[in-house]
Amino acid sequence: MIRSMTGFASVSRENEAATVGVTVRAVNHRYFDVQLRVPPSVAGLENRFRAALQRHVARGRLELSVSVQTRQPPAPEVELNEEFVRRLGGALERAREQGLVSGTLAPGDLLRLPQALVIRDRPAEESGASEALGLLVEGAVEDAVRALNEMRVHEGEHLHADLEGRRQTLAGLIERLAAAAETGRGDLEARLTERVRELSREIPVDQAAVVQEIVRVAARSDISEEIVRFRAHLEHWAALTGAEEACGRKLDFLLQEMNREINTIGSKADGLGVSELIVTAKAELEKMREQVQNVE
Repeated sequence: MIRSMTGFASVSRENEAATVGVTVRAVNHRYFDVQLRVPPSVAGLENRFRAALQRHVARGRLELSVSVQTRQPPAPEVELNEEFVRRLGGALERAREQGLVSGTLAPGDLLRLPQALVIRDRPAEESGASEALGLLVEGAVEDAVRALNEMRVHEGEHLHADLEGRRQTLAGLIERLAAAAETGRGDLEARLTERVRELSREIPVDQAAVVQEIVRVAARSDISEEIVRFRAHLEHWAALTGAEEACGRKLDFLLQEMNREINTIGSKADGLGVSELIVTAKAELEKMREQVQNVE
């Protein structure tokens, strides 16, 4: 199945304790790459978020952002850096003895010193709401990833329609190339035979050897093997795009192989209109290559 690598989804969920917002963006990337932006209260669930993304997405760069607004702010924790305060008090005492400062160290002084006090929110697990919050966030992430995947599938349908049309165009071009090359090979044999006939009127020639040489030269322009392989690539393409698994990398490889066959045909085939057909086929392959960069 063809899925686009680009997409966006936004989901919000809430309960009596918190409101959760989840956004997920997907863009083209050669591999599976995830960037998470989550608050500390649910940082322990990052592995579960990654697993949820991997269940639906095979490759691409994904940005998952989670926001949490609690109804009741968590009680803060205040930690005193006792060693710092003790040393600070000793330094001030020595300064007073030397007459450099006066007065004592007041609580307000500590609040102005970031090294003295550490103030942080109490972790969610200690507030007793971690399990409910985790379930709420996980559910929102799952919903967002499913919505993202639906968008990717929808866009993939448009990509599939475009690529299938071009595949059918290539199928027609390769048959025209086969016919033109076969006609060209016959014309080449006829030209060589006529030329030998003209020369034989002036000088004696070994007719058997000449016939063998004509056949050998004409065989150089035989593209039947390339035509068979190209048809097989087109059939393989149809099978890949009809299957369930991600196929972007395989399609990209098939395009490389088809381009190689077209180049070989262009160097071997001889006939009226062959060059024009080669140019047209290469243009179609390039357009398909650009589109496949968007396929998962």
